Amino acid sequence: MALTAKQIELAKPKEKNYKLSDSGGLFLLVKKSGAKYWRYKYRHLKKEKQLAIGVYPDVSLSEAREQHQAARKILKQCIDPSADKKAKKAAGIEAAANSFELISHEWFSTKMASKSEGHQKRTMRMLSKDLFPRIGNQPIDTITSSDLLKALRHIEARGAMETAYRTKQIAGQIFRYAIATERAERDPSADLKEALTPPVSKHFASITAPQEVGKLLIAIDAYSGTTTVKTALSLSPLLFCRPGELRKMEWEEINWDTCQWELPASKMKMNQPHIIPLSHQALTILKEQQLLTGRGRYVLPSARGASRPLSENGVRVALRTMGYDNETITPHGFRAMARTILDEVLEYRIEWIECQLAHAVKDANGRAYNRTTYLKQRTEMMQRWADYLDELKYCSHSNVVSFTGSA
Repeated sequence: MALTAKQIELAKPKEKNYKLSDSGGLFLLVKKSGAKYWRYKYRHLKKEKQLAIGVYPDVSLSEAREQHQAARKILKQCIDPSADKKAKKAAGIEAAANSFELISHEWFSTKMASKSEGHQKRTMRMLSKDLFPRIGNQPIDTITSSDLLKALRHIEARGAMETAYRTKQIAGQIFRYAIATERAERDPSADLKEALTPPVSKHFASITAPQEVGKLLIAIDAYSGTTTVKTALSLSPLLFCRPGELRKMEWEEINWDTCQWELPASKMKMNQPHIIPLSHQALTILKEQQLLTGRGRYVLPSARGASRPLSENGVRVALRTMGYDNETITPHGFRAMARTILDEVLEYRIEWIECQLAHAVKDANGRAYNRTTYLKQRTEMMQRWADYLDELKYCSHSNVVSFTGSA
């Protein structure tokens, strides 16, 4: 006789465990502790076996019967329901271990540890925001190009074409890592080469006309904001490093003996250590700043606390205060300024300039430049550049611009 929900609810524990049978081998095992377990008794290959279906009341009578019927169908195919359940559980555990999200974290810890902090944060932000919510739980070897494209389309839908393109590149690196570690057989991102909207190439706004550069330098000298921000403004054209590198400059990186700023690989975009020769003008500014912040870690500490560097918007906001908007010049634009004028006006060799910009360039033999490549020439170039900037300021005061003095 089939069980009723009321019988099951009223079943009380006894001195020994006992069973309440339903039908077709399904029964409820009532333990002397009061716990109630659903079991299915069956025979497979002439052996009596039991399949654990669940615990009452988490698994109701109707749910237990559904699972019981499913197990009987499997048994009719000459498959052991218990073995089938174990195999599916193992497959589920393996799938979870090989999920896109877990492998992404493994790839991140293996391949991104040597990258700059900013690069790491941008990469993890793209993964967490755009890929993990949509394909993170999928076993990596089951993700198709269509699955990946759907995730990337969500990024495009908010107008972030460049982010979509970069996210696809990151996904490709993760898939190729999975292939190398034998968790996937192919990279579906390779199928999406022409699928995304091409990102529009944007150049950082800059001032490259010498006369206008002179006016900007005069405006920097007249800036009346905080000393630290003014120092950052004054060093930006002299050093023409990336804004993030300048903000995070540390006193221990300044080599006063060699007059150099020695940046570790961890702070560089290309993950290679870099040297910036310091002109007399740059050293003067740094020595003045040292009197204010020399006891701390950062040359340009945040106004909110010396334990962190100047805000990434510090120089940008100062430029706006001076009347220079983002369409005229950005903090990154000082690099384009130096590259253009050093090449076209002062006529320095382009490989010296590119090396000083810490770009990923190679010599004629295909070797990447290292931190000391052309160091002597770059040291002379940086001093000449600083002197030329002084000339521009002087000539702007006199309304005369000098174009003399090529290398």
